[in-house]
Amino acid sequence: MNPAIDPRLIARLSTEFTSLGEQLNVLGRDLRTLHTQVLAEFPGTATGTTEKIDVQGAIPQDNPQSDPVTPIAMTGAVAEQGIPPWTAPAYGPVPPPSGWSRPSVPVPEMAGGQGTSYPPVAGPVPPIPGRGQATVPPMGMPAGQMYPGSTPAWPGWTAPGGQQPMPSLSQQRRVVAGRPVRAPWWQREGVISRVLAVAGVAVTLIGVVMLLVLAAQAGFFGPVPRVVAGAVFSGALVAVGARVFAKAGGRVGGIALAATGIAGGYLDVVAMTTLYKWLDPVVGYVMAFGIAAGGVALAMRWRSQGLAVLVLAGAAVLAPFVTTELALLGFLIVLQIAALPVHLVRDWPWLHVVRTLPAVLTTLVAVVGIALDSGTRAERFEVFAAAIVIAVAGLAGAVLSGRLRANDVTASLSFGAATVPMLAAPLLFSGRVAPTVASGVFAAVLLLVAVVPWLPKLGAAARIPGHLAVVSALAGAVALFEACVGAVEVQTLPSALFVVAMGFLAVAGQQRSRFAAALGAAFGGLGALSFLFRADPGTLAAQPEAEAHLGLSTALSAVFLLAALVVAAWTARRLGLLDRESDATGLSVFAGIGGLYAVTTLTVSLGVATGSGDGFLAGHGIATVVWMVAATAALLFGLRRLARRSQQAKVALVAGLILTGAALAKLFLFDLATLSGLLRAGAFLVVGVLLLVVGTRYARVFAEMDSRTRSA
Repeated sequence: MNPAIDPRLIARLSTEFTSLGEQLNVLGRDLRTLHTQVLAEFPGTATGTTEKIDVQGAIPQDNPQSDPVTPIAMTGAVAEQGIPPWTAPAYGPVPPPSGWSRPSVPVPEMAGGQGTSYPPVAGPVPPIPGRGQATVPPMGMPAGQMYPGSTPAWPGWTAPGGQQPMPSLSQQRRVVAGRPVRAPWWQREGVISRVLAVAGVAVTLIGVVMLLVLAAQAGFFGPVPRVVAGAVFSGALVAVGARVFAKAGGRVGGIALAATGIAGGYLDVVAMTTLYKWLDPVVGYVMAFGIAAGGVALAMRWRSQGLAVLVLAGAAVLAPFVTTELALLGFLIVLQIAALPVHLVRDWPWLHVVRTLPAVLTTLVAVVGIALDSGTRAERFEVFAAAIVIAVAGLAGAVLSGRLRANDVTASLSFGAATVPMLAAPLLFSGRVAPTVASGVFAAVLLLVAVVPWLPKLGAAARIPGHLAVVSALAGAVALFEACVGAVEVQTLPSALFVVAMGFLAVAGQQRSRFAAALGAAFGGLGALSFLFRADPGTLAAQPEAEAHLGLSTALSAVFLLAALVVAAWTARRLGLLDRESDATGLSVFAGIGGLYAVTTLTVSLGVATGSGDGFLAGHGIATVVWMVAATAALLFGLRRLARRSQQAKVALVAGLILTGAALAKLFLFDLATLSGLLRAGAFLVVGVLLLVVGTRYARVFAEMDSRTRSA
């Protein structure tokens, strides 16, 4: 067989003529490539001899009626080259694969002759000796792709003249078609129909609300006709929606009609319970739960998240227009609970948002309203109970979804929103015990959920994802802060915050958790702000202010501040925050400033706490000595590290010198004017001795360095 003509290309050409207009450009490329291959094999025959090409056997013929095994005489330039005549192999007819056939198509002549119709081509092309098995691709499969049972016809085949085989259809389309132009959103399929369907749901539900509420206010009809009409209308919409959904193209319309009917029935029950008082609230909640659960079940059956979202959103948004009583919270919570089982089967993230936000926002409004209006005790406990149920339902939904889909961040964020009413619940109570207990218990539960992934056996059983643990820890930290504020007085609040900060930092260092370290740093920062509020520099400098505000509580806070700095340094080392010398130096300077301020507050507070008139002065004298001791330690540390770590040593020396100057300034400007004779003398003696020690050591180190430099 002539190796210059690819039978697969001939077969694809027969298929291209049956394609639509979108493949005309590709067809032209195929024809040009085939023409080039023929010219490369038979030079000089671009014009002149007219040949017919058989698609099935790729046999050049002078007469379409001639026997396919008859040798073909070659003339002209072909004969001069000494190419022997070619005889088509006598293959029998190849039976087509079952269930597939190709229509007879005319194949145009290569050099301008008449087109000839040939029978359909089916089945594999006979193998060429030494060249493998060639297979005609099925109808619609682009060239160059392999399908089961096919093998490459010409491994490493290259056309004469250095030409490469014909590229696959997908490659040609990438070159010819280019990047498709994306239609505007309003021209995309189904967009306008969905917009119209949502608008129809909204308008129809508004009409149902008008029937139930505005007609009652205007005195039209009676309560019974209004309720019955709403129920009948809702049921009819659901029935019609089911019929429309079953028809071709009726998915959007069926979902819209069913959602309108189910939400309308839900609003009808809300009106019977709150507006007309025909149903006990418990009975009304049960009926509403049944309607909402039925709507969600229908959405699961139809595999439509849109139906579930429309049912819950329509009922939740329009329910406040039917009633504003506290019973509304119950109906919104019913919607939240009714959609919980869906997350065991479907991955519907928008359902988390729609079932959670209405109950959360309405409960927050109720909390603020009762806090400002001083509602009754029963109303306070009802709203508090609603906040608890919303938080529990949010946690249940997040855990159920997280166990099956670890990347469902929407469930965790929805749970975070569900905790907000519970975090605002302390506003409902005027005392301190109830809010503190509520916040403390809530914080304990949330922090327990956050640490579950760190417990090997319990974490493997619960399978709580990391983002849910983060959200739970953040909400638990807020609740713990509320508990701290409610449990302690203003004087001891810094101590409580520093203790909590140490707890978070210790856990962060143990588990190497940067998020826990961030929470610890946040509590430490809040504790430092409250500590500065109690012991600001003006209070430390003025004796009357110090005696009025400082005492054992501030001394204890200073001790906890020092302890928190030590734990923070350990945690930073465990987390690798001190690996770089520059980071370690900066954090050391920051911690040193905080530690010196804490020591100064500690000494002054202890002096004031003694009750002696000279306690304040004695505390400041001790603080000056401590400053100078710290400066001496920094200078000695810098001198020892000067040869090994120059950056760290230079920072330590600079800090020691600055602190030495500050100690001397305090000694001459403050202590000299305020301290009594003995305290003043003691401070001057200690500071002077330390200066001598540091000066001597400083001179020796630089003298040794100078001698080593000269000897080198």
